[in-house]
Amino acid sequence: MGRGQKGSSGKSEKMKDESPAPEDYEKGRVCRFPLLVAVLQLLLGLAVTVVAFLMSAISPSLLARETPHWAGIILCLVSVVGLILYCVTYRPDERSSLQFIVKLLYFVLCAVGLVISVLVMAFAGHHYSQASSFSCSQAGEDCTCTLQPEDPVARTFTYQGVADCESITSTLTLYFLLQILLNLVQALVCAIATFIMWKHRYQVFFAGLQIRSPSWQKV
Repeated sequence: MGRGQKGSSGKSEKMKDESPAPEDYEKGRVCRFPLLVAVLQLLLGLAVTVVAFLMSAISPSLLARETPHWAGIILCLVSVVGLILYCVTYRPDERSSLQFIVKLLYFVLCAVGLVISVLVMAFAGHHYSQASSFSCSQAGEDCTCTLQPEDPVARTFTYQGVADCESITSTLTLYFLLQILLNLVQALVCAIATFIMWKHRYQVFFAGLQIRSPSWQKV
């Protein structure tokens, strides 16, 4: 009996020795997920929003799907939830229902952000292909563009409040290309966040009571 007690105490002392030091734990917090992912989402969301407002300043005739500031705002909100998740994760009580709700919300919002980024890329790609093939002419304070100038009944696109058609054929086309690139990176970041939350379960989900257990258990 004495040997068994001595062996168990030796094991417990060994486990205590192998536990990470508080300083190492504090260092690891700085680089842990989802802080870096949330910061990237915030920066990319702000970039998408700024580019969208620059696009809307070219002409008030541009539609909401052509100036996706709404997508950038939504992605900024997703990053805010990620930052909240980072703060909630490192509270002393890591088994609260609040933590589980924020994790689930962040996972769902990352999936929604992935879909939104893909939609914005589709719209921006379509309008980029159109704008790069436009043949435009100035009509007073408006700019009239068409894809087939030789066809008298071809569909025309009128952009109001445009002093120079060069801003449609060159500047607007550049902004569409930027939206494609920014939302492509944003989609990859959201996909990585969703994959890590789902596959690796980096932050363990709160599953409930375990049978014959006096306390809450993480499964």
